[in-house]
Amino acid sequence: MKISPRIVAVTAAATTVGALSLIVAYSASAASETLLSQGKPATSSSVENSTLGAAKAVDGSTSTRWASAEGSDPQWILLDLGATKTITHVKLIWEVAYGKAYQVQTSANATSWTTISSTSTGDGGTDDLTGLSGTGRYLRVYGTARGTAYGYSLWELQVYGTDAVTPTPSATPTHVDLTDPHKKDIAMQLVSSAENSSLDWRAQFSYIEDIGDGRGYTAGIIGFCSGTGDMLELVQLYAQRSPNNILAKYLPALRNVDGTDSHAGLDPNYTRDWKTAAADPVFQAAQESERDTVYFNPAVTQAKTDGLRALGQFIYYDAIVMHGPGNDGTSFGGIRKAALAKAKPPAQGGDETTYLNAFLDARVAAMKTEAAHSDTSRVDTEQRVFLNNRNFDLNPPLSWKVYGDPYTISS
Repeated sequence: MKISPRIVAVTAAATTVGALSLIVAYSASAASETLLSQGKPATSSSVENSTLGAAKAVDGSTSTRWASAEGSDPQWILLDLGATKTITHVKLIWEVAYGKAYQVQTSANATSWTTISSTSTGDGGTDDLTGLSGTGRYLRVYGTARGTAYGYSLWELQVYGTDAVTPTPSATPTHVDLTDPHKKDIAMQLVSSAENSSLDWRAQFSYIEDIGDGRGYTAGIIGFCSGTGDMLELVQLYAQRSPNNILAKYLPALRNVDGTDSHAGLDPNYTRDWKTAAADPVFQAAQESERDTVYFNPAVTQAKTDGLRALGQFIYYDAIVMHGPGNDGTSFGGIRKAALAKAKPPAQGGDETTYLNAFLDARVAAMKTEAAHSDTSRVDTEQRVFLNNRNFDLNPPLSWKVYGDPYTISS
C-alpha cells in the first residue's frame, strides 16, 4: 500500500467492493464491561504485507494497524478469546481505508452468525458501537462495501463485554440430545477412547500417523484421512480462515493423493508441520468445524429423524466416523439400510432396543470386512453395554472397555 497517495485520497468518493469478515472470539472478563480483545490470537483472510498482520489490530496501539489486501474480497480478521462472552460494545478505529457498509455479528462456532449491529453509511474515523446485545465465542464484522479504493484497515478493534451467564433451566428436560454440550463432550471422549486410547480428545489435534489401513495419514481429533477426502477438506477450510498457514503448501499434494494411501508430496515434513499447526487456535477450530459438518451434525440429525435418543445418536456418530457418510455396503448409509431391513426405528413405530441391536449387528458385519477394523470391541464392550443397560440418554456414570482397556466417565 502506498501511504502518500492514500492520504491525498482521504476525501475521494467511496468505491464499492466485496466483503470483509471480522471474526472475534472471547476470553474471561470481570462482571462489569471489560476489554476482551486486546492481545488475543488474531488471523485474517489476507494482509497487505507482513508488517500489517491481524495481531496489529488488537495490540493496544493506535500507531500499528491491520490491512487487508487491496482490491480483493471478501476479507476477514479473526480473534480467539477462548470462551463464550456477552458482547455489549465494539469500537472500530479505522485507518483511511474504512468500511462503508458492514454488519457486526456473533457466533458460538464461527459458522452460524447473528447480526447485532449493521450500517450502510459508515464514514470512517471511529465507529463506537454501544448498547449491543450479543452472546458468543466469536464476533464478526462483515463488510459489504469499502469506503475507498483500497482494502480494509483498522488501527484498533476493541471488543468489550462480560462473562456470559447461563440461565438455570426451570426444569430438567426428559431427554437431552447429543447436541447438549456435556453430552457432546461425552461422545467425543467415547470416540477418543477407541480412536486414540485416551479420553482427552482435545489432546488429539496434533495426532498424525499412517495406521496401515489403506487410507494414508490419519490425523486430528476425528481421524481425518489423506486418502478419503476429509483431510483435504479440512486443510482447505484452514486455508480459507488463515491463508498463509503452514499446511497450505500441501494442498496440491493432498489433492493428488486423495483416494489413495500415498504420501507423495507430503513426506518428509508433513507430519511435523501438522503438529506445528495443531497449536494454532484457528486450526483447532477448523478441525471442530469439519468434524461437525461432515460427521457429527449429519449423524445426529439422521438419528433424531429415526426417533433415537442420545445413545442412538452416538451410535450413529461413531459409525459415520469410522465408515464414512457414503451409501455403499460398508459406509454409514449401507449399514443403516441393512438395519432397516431387519427392524423399524422408533419413528416408524419400532422398538428402540431392537432397532439399535440390528444397527450394531450390521455395523459389526461391516467392520469385519476390513482387517484394520476387525476388532469390534468398540461395539461389543462399549455400545452394547450401554444398550443392554437401557441407558438411552447416555447418562453417566459410564464404564466400558475398548481393545481390553477399561474407561470410566463419572459425571
